[in-house]
Amino acid sequence: MPNTEMEQRQVVVIGAGPSGAIAAALLKRRGHDVLIIERQQFPRFSIGESLLSHCIDFIDEAGMLDAVQAAGFQVKNGAAFACGGEYSAFDFGDTFSKGRPTTFQVQRADFDKLLADQAERQGVEIRYEHEIINADVSATRPVLQARRPDGSEYAVQADFVLDASGYGRVLPRLLDLEAPSNFPVRKAVFTHIEDRIDCQGFDRNKILVTTHPEHRDVWFWTIPFSNGRCSLGVVAGAERFEGHDDLDACLKSFVAQTPSLAKVLQYAEWDTPARTIGGYSANVKALHGQGYALLGNAAEFLDPVFSSGVTIAMRSASMAAGLLDRQLRGEAVDWQGEFAEPLKRGVDTFRAYVEGWYDGSFQDVIFHPGSSPEIRAMISAILAGYAWDARNPFVAEPKRRLRMLTEICARVPA
Repeated sequence: MPNTEMEQRQVVVIGAGPSGAIAAALLKRRGHDVLIIERQQFPRFSIGESLLSHCIDFIDEAGMLDAVQAAGFQVKNGAAFACGGEYSAFDFGDTFSKGRPTTFQVQRADFDKLLADQAERQGVEIRYEHEIINADVSATRPVLQARRPDGSEYAVQADFVLDASGYGRVLPRLLDLEAPSNFPVRKAVFTHIEDRIDCQGFDRNKILVTTHPEHRDVWFWTIPFSNGRCSLGVVAGAERFEGHDDLDACLKSFVAQTPSLAKVLQYAEWDTPARTIGGYSANVKALHGQGYALLGNAAEFLDPVFSSGVTIAMRSASMAAGLLDRQLRGEAVDWQGEFAEPLKRGVDTFRAYVEGWYDGSFQDVIFHPGSSPEIRAMISAILAGYAWDARNPFVAEPKRRLRMLTEICARVPA
């Protein structure tokens, strides 16, 4: 690295999103010096707006729950699924794991800024519009090269670095840690609308996941907010978007092909230009290394279908903060056995059901009317984010249990 001014810090967190804010706050609450370096200025737009119940556990742990509850976000008590004339709803108050019965649906610009502000109020320093441009982890204490908004550069040496940079994937890019995902390349086109929903049976307290009536691998999210607006998006293989250069027309066309969703949104005011993101599924060679660990989407992102991204991010933040606190106090910590492997178990649970969603087997289970209340409670626990609760048979053995359920659904008439 070039000769520049060198700053000494205990912990540097890259990114002020949910995982970064929570990890930083948890470490600060344990008495450690924490600096967050964030490339953007908050508030800033982001998707991932439908939180799972497990998220509330980590928000509470970080001392931010009162502020989140006071912010007026839309309460979410479950998830609903629709396909043609079929409809199936899961209530987070009725889960095997007996976790939090409600969570929130949030506009991430406001939500992320709220968490970051809460971290600052607890004493965390945040530098917005500062970008990490290089990283050297060859020595015992890693060194980050950063660029200020005015273009000048400086270096920070830390005892430890947590990468919470989300889709920016700072350390995976700089340290050549990126690995290909085994998921097909998919794309999302999305917007915010004034929804004006006046449809009997529509529940604003749930995310609505709607499957295209002809293409089971094409699905929509409808996430109502408390201000009469909602987030709307369609997800499909990248090839299904070929020739759709007008994003607004593309999204409207997919909705028009899906009568049940078109009915829900028939009075909507489409007042915001659509956006797109593609090729978002990602993986890394390792979740940690000498002097650093990767959190949330900086490490791995599966798919938006079950809104697992923020939950995985917050779970990884809580786990990493606890381990790092011990390490900074002189304890020996096994980052592979105590962080990477336990985190991966929950991620792999989500992965099994994401794969089952796209091959149709999990959709068969969700929409089958013959599922017992006990089985539905086990599935609901996963949809609520409790994918690390190994007492749940559908967490302990996700692939085998899903295969078993699929076979039962095939034998029992709908």
